Amino acid sequence: MKLHEIQAPPGANKRTKRVGRGPGSGHGKTSTRGHKGQKSRSGGGVRPGFEGGQMPLQRRLPKRGFTNIFKKEYAIVNIQDLNIFDDGTEVTIELLQEAGMVKGVKDGVKILGNGELEKQLTVKAHRFSKQAEEKISARGGKAEVI
Repeated sequence: MKLHEIQAPPGANKRTKRVGRGPGSGHGKTSTRGHKGQKSRSGGGVRPGFEGGQMPLQRRLPKRGFTNIFKKEYAIVNIQDLNIFDDGTEVTIELLQEAGMVKGVKDGVKILGNGELEKQLTVKAHRFSKQAEEKISARGGKAEVI
């Protein structure tokens, strides 16, 4: 098969509706627009969000809060999840991604102290909670900030 031989499957391509081409076409005279009214005129219709003069939804809802554009979002890993690695392993972000613990790194990886650690590990991450650092060092491991 070559590129010029490729065809769309039957029924994939629909013929366009040709309006305003006489009464025989079935789409003549008013060209599927009906009779009179704003939507039948050329250039007619209302802008997006317009509700016929009623107070539109985007104005009825209150404004609240703001979004901090400088906020850092960390991918979170709990310390109990690190027990799947063998003793003496150097846990890096690549290793966490391969294990499926971290999907998107975002602004970095943060290790939290939730649960208990049963292995001696060297963990390399962007941030550590105080509890996580204490638990890693209590087991004889190291918490290295990247």
